[in-house]
Amino acid sequence: MMSSFLFRAMDARAGVFLAIMAAVIILVPACNLFVPESSALHVPTYAVTLMGKYLTYALLALAVDLVWGYCGILSLGHAAFFALGGYAMGMYLMRQIGTRGVYGDPILPDFMVFLNWQELPWYWYGFDMFWFAALMVVLVPGLLAFVFGWFAFRSRVTGVYLSIITQALTYALLLAFFRNDMGFGGNNGLTDFKDILGFDIQADTTRAGLFAASGIALVICFLICRSITRSKLGKVLVAVRDAESRTRFLGYRVEHYKLFVWTLSAMMAGVAGALYVPQVGIINPGEFAPANSIEVVIWVAVGGRGTLVGAVLGAVLVNFAKTWFTAALPDIWLFALGGLFVFVTLFLPKGIVGTVSQGWTALRQRKISSDFGEGSGDPPTQPPQSPGAQANVEKPASAISRAGAAHPQPAE
Repeated sequence: MMSSFLFRAMDARAGVFLAIMAAVIILVPACNLFVPESSALHVPTYAVTLMGKYLTYALLALAVDLVWGYCGILSLGHAAFFALGGYAMGMYLMRQIGTRGVYGDPILPDFMVFLNWQELPWYWYGFDMFWFAALMVVLVPGLLAFVFGWFAFRSRVTGVYLSIITQALTYALLLAFFRNDMGFGGNNGLTDFKDILGFDIQADTTRAGLFAASGIALVICFLICRSITRSKLGKVLVAVRDAESRTRFLGYRVEHYKLFVWTLSAMMAGVAGALYVPQVGIINPGEFAPANSIEVVIWVAVGGRGTLVGAVLGAVLVNFAKTWFTAALPDIWLFALGGLFVFVTLFLPKGIVGTVSQGWTALRQRKISSDFGEGSGDPPTQPPQSPGAQANVEKPASAISRAGAAHPQPAE
């Protein structure tokens, strides 16, 4: 049953994406570990870490595209779920330090010793075990999203009001995690990690493994999202996005569909945060900043809302441009990056992938029209479809006639 569910995700566009991801997951670590540094094909460790961070951002963008592109929920607070997943992984990494910390306490992290904590808080229990931390990575963001969505969607809060509430949520968490008495490191956050699953976190092999894990997680979440959006559930989600009131009038429990996809998206964001932390080496309250959530929305808009592949592409391209601008144009990189966003908004309103798909469809239509103009046969009964789009099935003429007979129009 699971195989048939994932099989729905396979089409030309998904196949190309999976092939590229497979090549990246295999070649980048191989070129880092097995190619000598003197070779032009060698990928340095810092580049592996940087690309691994891009993949975690791509996973976060994929989570946002699932709720915004297919369900119409514009979230300006997904950075909260990303940061919560990161903190769950950071707590595990802090517990692995043990006596190797500055103060040498086998139980308390260094910041707790510095702040004169006498014992470990109860909510830190269990984070010395990886399986428990991995469970919290998805459970904590998922539970918060479920509770938030339960009240918001049942109250039928939509549109800009819901977006503002999600931003208020992440800002409230930002203020809470800044407090030293919360037990999460305050302003400094969690850092100085030593190892993960017994492996040195600074080793090249560990960095390559984290990169591969980020790529595999992105592929799995992509297949899940693709399967959902191409199923009957996905059709209902699109209906909710385009006409929520009409969908509710047809008898669908709209709040249940929105709650499901909202919770799933939050869990995916938590996984992205958990993979992000060991690669960058720190997690602090700055990750809750509302500006981070807004930036994720920009990634999705640049790549193409409602395409999944576009969300991944937008996250990678924008963050690569950000990295390049900060090095090449350190004084005006913010203006250059802002100009890029304005250009995409004005000239590519459907994003990169959406514009390419639209151009492909127009090219096919022009070709078919040209063939028909040369007298090649009867006109096509269906408009050409872009690669990966499902074919539209027209109603037979007899069915339309019967529908007209069953519902005659009133006489004028």
